[in-house]
Amino acid sequence: MLLVLGEDSPVPESAADVEDLVLRLRGHVQHLGPLASPSEPALRRAQDLCSERLPVGHTPGRAHLVKLAAATEGLLAVVRNDSTVAVTSPRRRRWVPPLNVWRGSVFALAFAALVLAASVPRR
Repeated sequence: MLLVLGEDSPVPESAADVEDLVLRLRGHVQHLGPLASPSEPALRRAQDLCSERLPVGHTPGRAHLVKLAAATEGLLAVVRNDSTVAVTSPRRRRWVPPLNVWRGSVFALAFAALVLAASVPRR
């Protein structure tokens, strides 16, 4: 939304840029939809704008993009104010290598040390 509605946001230069931003906003609406009440007017407006075809032409496309961004922002505000819904971001677990990876690493280091020791010339 900030890419469209932000004061310092660049104006989309091509129709492909407009389409890309519209697809992103449609994805946001798709993720926010289940968090809002089905009877919520902000949800209905955002879904209606998502279901409309992107107008032909650069300027009408940009106008539709701004409307969709504003509707998405309104839907986000509704979801944030809803006390029954907790919006949480999924936490990423840290990757822990399996035991065989550790064993292979120790073996590789031991083998490298053995090769290095064998390559040192004797006196």
